[in-house]
Amino acid sequence: MEKEHHPVVELARKTIEHYVRRHEVIQPPQELTPEMKQRAGVFVSLHKHGALRGCIGTIEPRSANVAQEIIQNAISAAVHDPRFPPVQANELDDLEISVDILSPPEPIESMAQLDPKRYGVIVQSGWRRGLLLPDLEGVDTAEYQVDIARRKAGIGPHEPVQLYRFEVKRYH
Repeated sequence: MEKEHHPVVELARKTIEHYVRRHEVIQPPQELTPEMKQRAGVFVSLHKHGALRGCIGTIEPRSANVAQEIIQNAISAAVHDPRFPPVQANELDDLEISVDILSPPEPIESMAQLDPKRYGVIVQSGWRRGLLLPDLEGVDTAEYQVDIARRKAGIGPHEPVQLYRFEVKRYH
């Protein structure tokens, strides 16, 4: 029996399946859930057999609503994540999909205001910006979380950075 998923995850799955099979972008559903009507940054993460297979998102909203944000980021996570080859049709059944809807980032003064289980982090130095989602396996300290985000942005360990934190609602 197939597990029921939240409508935001179902939208991401339908988007990816339709795009991978037909190379067409679907339209948002006629009836949007309350989560889909808001404007927010969204990350879509794909895992295959427990390993990351793609993850792309937006820190701040770029689309009219979360539904459109999910559609764009689901396609990007499936076929445009530079760390992975594009998802193929024969992989679709093996994908586990999660959707994170981000709260607006808030500036913080120090790592003491972070909790990697509760907050994601954004590090910024000039135009370079790196983000790490919260509650990731193996990321147990704020220092490690910030270090990973720095490396993702190409920011050296001794360069000054502005820190931001945000929370997510994660849907599986």
